[in-house]
Amino acid sequence: MLVICIRNEGYEASLERRKIYRVVEDSEAQAHRLIRVVDESGDDYLYPRANFLPVVLPLGTRRAVLADA
Repeated sequence: MLVICIRNEGYEASLERRKIYRVVEDSEAQAHRLIRVVDESGDDYLYPRANFLPVVLPLGTRRAVLADA
């Protein structure tokens, strides 16, 4: 799953607004209204789900975005 960051208050060093991020599935995090995202450090961390919106991209674009993942 891919998401776009819409808020980064308090996480400015880790998240860029309007940037697409890859999500790592974490059902426990979802139960707490959190989302596990691969951030600017290259590692995955938990962030408030409200900071992101899901993104649907055309297949070719999606492949290009996930090519380095």
